[in-house]
Amino acid sequence: MKSLTDPSQALATGLAKIRTEFHVPDGFPAEVMAAAEAAARRVPNQHADRTDMPFVTLDPAASTDLDQAFSIEASGGDLLLHYAIADVAWFVEDGDALDREAWTRGETLYLPDGKAGLYPPAIAEGVASLLPDGPRPAVIFTVRIAEDGATKLDVAERAIIQSRAKLAYDSVKAADVPAGFAEMARRMAMNEERRGASRVDPPEQEVERLADGTFKLSFRPLLQSEQDNAALSLAANMAIADAMLAHKTGLFRVMSEPDASKVQRLRNAAQALGLSWPASTSLRDYQRTLDPSNRQQAALMLEIRHAGSGASYQPYQEGVVPWHEAMAATYAHATAPLRRLADRYVVRCALAIANGQPVPQAVTDAFTGLPKVMGRADARASQINHAAIDLAEAVMLRGREGETFKAVVTDVNHGVRVQLADMPVVASLKASGLEQGDGLTLRLVSADPDQRSIVFEPA
Repeated sequence: MKSLTDPSQALATGLAKIRTEFHVPDGFPAEVMAAAEAAARRVPNQHADRTDMPFVTLDPAASTDLDQAFSIEASGGDLLLHYAIADVAWFVEDGDALDREAWTRGETLYLPDGKAGLYPPAIAEGVASLLPDGPRPAVIFTVRIAEDGATKLDVAERAIIQSRAKLAYDSVKAADVPAGFAEMARRMAMNEERRGASRVDPPEQEVERLADGTFKLSFRPLLQSEQDNAALSLAANMAIADAMLAHKTGLFRVMSEPDASKVQRLRNAAQALGLSWPASTSLRDYQRTLDPSNRQQAALMLEIRHAGSGASYQPYQEGVVPWHEAMAATYAHATAPLRRLADRYVVRCALAIANGQPVPQAVTDAFTGLPKVMGRADARASQINHAAIDLAEAVMLRGREGETFKAVVTDVNHGVRVQLADMPVVASLKASGLEQGDGLTLRLVSADPDQRSIVFEPA
C-alpha cells in the first residue's frame, strides 16, 4: 500500500475532470428524486414474514447499498443457502421515472471520491438496502448445495427479513457468520475444481479513499472472507441460471475461451517469467494452480485476464446453451440489483419461474435490450477505473522526475508493459529487445496528473 499525499489537490481536480469527461451523473433529476421519495413510502404487502430467520450481511465496511443477506441451515447432507436479495422491483415499476433513469445509467459507477448510484439513496441506501436498522423487503432464493457442491434452486419467495448484523470483510470472525459458511465455500470450491472452472483473481490496482480523507494506491488481493462470500453469490447465480435455462428464458452472462494464438502467447509469457507450464496441461488447469501472492505468477494471472475476450450478456436463444468459460457453467447475474440494472429483471424472472407463474412480458422484452445497455455501462465503468488509476499513479510520482526505479517486464505482446518493484504502478515503455520477466531499472521522465500520464525510459 502506498498513501497519496496531494497538497495541491491535483487528485481532486483530476477526479472532477474524469467525472466530466465520462459524463458521470451528479445526483438525480428532481423528477427521479421525487419518485424515489414516493416509492420509499410503499408498504410491502405481498411478502411473507421471515423476520425470525437469522440473516446477516457481509460487505466492505463502508458499504450502505447492501444487495444480499444470507442464512444457512443443514438439510440432511445438503446445505440450504437462504439468500435474500434486495427487492428493488417492489419500489421500481416498469416505465416509471426511477426505471427510465436506471436504463440510462445501467449500473452504479464507483470512483475513489464517491459513487454515482443506479438508484437514488432513498432506495439504494434506504428502504431497499438490507441494513440491520429495520425490516426490509427481499426476495429469498433458497439454494440447495449438495456435498459435491452441485446447486439447485429449491424455493423463491418475496419476504420481509431482518438482518442481525452488518459484517465487514476486513474484520469478520468465524463466529460471526452462520454455521456452514466455510463448509459451503469449500463445497463450491470443490465443485469449481470438478467442473474445471478457470476463474483468476489476481491482485489488481485499486485507489481507495481512507477515513482521514487521504487516498491509497495498492495492489490488493482478495481477502479470504471475500472469496468465501463470493461463493454464495456463485451458488445462487448458477442455480438461477439453470432454472432459467430449463424454462427456456432468461438473461445469461457468457464468455468464450482465449483462442489458440492467445494461449500460445500466454505460454511464452510463462516461460519468460520463469514459470513451468507443462505442454500437456491446459490453460484451464494451469491457471488454477497460480498463486497471486507470487509476483511472477500474479503477473501471468494479469496477462490471462487481459487475454480473455471479456464477459457479456446474452438472452436465451432456442438451441443455444449459454456458456461462461471461466465459470465452466451456465451463469447469470442476479445478486446485485441495487448496483446492476440487469439483475432486477433476472430476479423477477427467477421468482416467477420458481412459483409456476409466467414470466412478465416486460421482463422478457427487457432481456432483448439489456445486453447493449449493460455492455455500454460496463465499458464506461472500466474506462473510469483505468482513468482513476492512471491519475493516482501520476499524482504519486509527480516531483520524482529523474529518479530511478526497479521494474519487471510483464508483457511484450501489446507493447512493452512494466510493473514497478516497490510501488503499485504499471506503465508502458518505449523500448526494444526486452522479454517478459526481464528485470530492469527505469528513470522517470515525466509524471503529469493533468494528462493522467507517466513516462519512463530505461536507465
